[in-house]
Amino acid sequence: MGIIAKPDLDTGWKDYSNCLGVDPDLFFPERGASTREAKEVCRGCVVRDDCLEYALLNGEKFGIWGGMSERERRRIRRQRALDREAVERAAEAV
Repeated sequence: MGIIAKPDLDTGWKDYSNCLGVDPDLFFPERGASTREAKEVCRGCVVRDDCLEYALLNGEKFGIWGGMSERERRRIRRQRALDREAVERAAEAV
């Protein structure tokens, strides 16, 4: 009896991405190079939010994910951490 592989639900969204088949180098530009073309591919992508969330949860430090650069994703992570802290402080005050 063979092993039945569990489908990878975490990355199934990749099959529906606009970037499927696009040269990955476009999404990992050299430092200082334009990210405009990569972000244009992401614009209107039906799985853009899934892609961004994947990058945020997995700490992707390089490239364009969900239409955002690492700097933009770092801002989101920072804001989420602040929001969590505020919720925790509010819960402790009750």
